[in-house]
Amino acid sequence: MNGSIQITEAALASLIGLTAHEIPGVVGMAPSNLKEGLSRVLGRANVSDGVVISRDGGRYAADLYVVVAYGVSIPTVARNIVERVEHTVKTQAGIELAAARVHAVGVQRV
Repeated sequence: MNGSIQITEAALASLIGLTAHEIPGVVGMAPSNLKEGLSRVLGRANVSDGVVISRDGGRYAADLYVVVAYGVSIPTVARNIVERVEHTVKTQAGIELAAARVHAVGVQRV
């Protein structure tokens, strides 16, 4: 094969955001740049808005800003997100993340 495949950070962020939505207990994604607290939760249409991709020593790292359902174990949901995101990114994009960090920025009744 003579060509190459490039996966953009935007595509990677969308893949990660969609994966996070599959985890039970995740209500939605939250914008990481809100200065005055959590004013909106983003649904599936804007999942990449809650994901920040960075480069860490030549490898990608991801920060996910999520809103979780009231009554769930936040540490359990966060661990599930990290495990699923790392697996999905590796199997679907061929990328091994240097880190996946979950920031629970809100709790909402569903």
